[in-house]
Amino acid sequence: MSTLRDLAEEHTGLGPADIDHLHRLAGDWQLLSDLSFADLLMWVPVRGEDGQPRRYLCVAQVRPTTAPTAYQDDQVGKIVGGPEVAHLDIAFAQERIWREGDPVWYGDTPARHEAIPVRLRDLNDHDEGFSEVVAVIGRDTNLSTARTPSQLELNYLTTADDLAQMVADGTFPPPRHPGETTSAPRVGDGLIRLDASGKVTYASPNAQSAYRRLGFNAHLVGEELSALTSRLAADPLEGNDTAERILSALRGESPPRQEMEARGATVLIRALPLMPAGVPIGALVLVRDVTEVRRRDRALMTKDATIREIHHRVKNNLQTVAALLRLQARRVDAPEAKIALQESVRRVASIALVHETLSMSSDEAVEFDGIVDRVATAASEVAATSVPVKMRREGTFGVLPAEIATSLVMVLNELLINAVEHGFPAGEDDLPPEDTEGDGEVVVSAHRFRKQLHVTVADNGQGLPDDFQPDSQRLGLQIVRALATGELRGSIELRNRAGGGTEAVLVVPLGKR
Repeated sequence: MSTLRDLAEEHTGLGPADIDHLHRLAGDWQLLSDLSFADLLMWVPVRGEDGQPRRYLCVAQVRPTTAPTAYQDDQVGKIVGGPEVAHLDIAFAQERIWREGDPVWYGDTPARHEAIPVRLRDLNDHDEGFSEVVAVIGRDTNLSTARTPSQLELNYLTTADDLAQMVADGTFPPPRHPGETTSAPRVGDGLIRLDASGKVTYASPNAQSAYRRLGFNAHLVGEELSALTSRLAADPLEGNDTAERILSALRGESPPRQEMEARGATVLIRALPLMPAGVPIGALVLVRDVTEVRRRDRALMTKDATIREIHHRVKNNLQTVAALLRLQARRVDAPEAKIALQESVRRVASIALVHETLSMSSDEAVEFDGIVDRVATAASEVAATSVPVKMRREGTFGVLPAEIATSLVMVLNELLINAVEHGFPAGEDDLPPEDTEGDGEVVVSAHRFRKQLHVTVADNGQGLPDDFQPDSQRLGLQIVRALATGELRGSIELRNRAGGGTEAVLVVPLGKR
């Protein structure tokens, strides 16, 4: 299914600003659909030859959550013309809301047609002018369940008509505030309508329940909502801030959403100005009880903090172990024992790097590139070689889960140490003459392909010896094979490079483990 932007760019002459406005409208129009008890379809005129009747393309559609839909099939991408779009033509050409006309039938479903012109406010016009109409919203109501409306439905419909006029005026939707990605709370969460003085003229049952959680047990109708909200807040500063946002909506502004806490409850409040034809007549306040949501959020934050603290302590313990091994290595006289302890220090330190990164992460995943760079630097610094060895990384490992990162850093640590120490050994007599010229280089390359991580550690050293056995009993290679095929569930291959040197090729699956 093509997106709104794709359809508009392919079939219409709308500019980027027009399409951005339609995107913002589509992000907020669930509110209008629910208040109207109607489907909303966004129609834009398509390019055609001069003199041809205007045709319209549906680029977006939303169904109400408060009433049955008028359309069982998706209408996005449909192009219509002729008598079928007469109501859209009138709204587009005359730049007014069209409500006249008889009901129509969609299969067995009777529906009422309405058309709302979508106008984009010209921000560069200092005379409060508007640009041309860029689209038309078809508001189609399923009449099969028509009944005598309740007080709630009447208030919904009245508010919907005000918002529809604001769409035609170019004052709805409001600007998107940084960090706000949804239009929550929604109509069903709780709706309060204020008059121009800020007093409540209607409050839905859910809105009344939300304020009861905050400690107000009387009926909201007749109350000055900003003053009441300020009194209820547990934090006076928070209460004053919320009250000011409600007052700013009464002045015609569109403040960002605000959460307020009182008596152990948390309520999300969003205030929208009601100003059809540019005249402020009050405000629409949407409220949602998010107490349980925030309780779960706090529990998750506590859990995340605990996990990070555990990783921090594991890192400290590993560093302590590495320090003890280092001290022991200094007291050992046997060369083989000293080398074994030094290798153990490096292995423990590489695992500590992963836990150090996890202790600063908000989830059980790490940016692995930085860990690889630090392990590579440590390998080049501690290894005794005949020539200077440069370390270089190509590609990116990206973000890896902790269960992969811990084993992978061990494998890479062993491969890098092997590449440096065995590719460029300290005794120059072991090297062919042509390999002693210039610096050595070890390249770690990584790329992802079909849910697999492909890693290559390559050097330009002396290559594998003729009598090399893949199932060597060396501890380092045993660790590499055990982790690669066991913990990582992948494969490892060591071979000579075509241009000289050695390369180790590691393939690790990244799917669900």
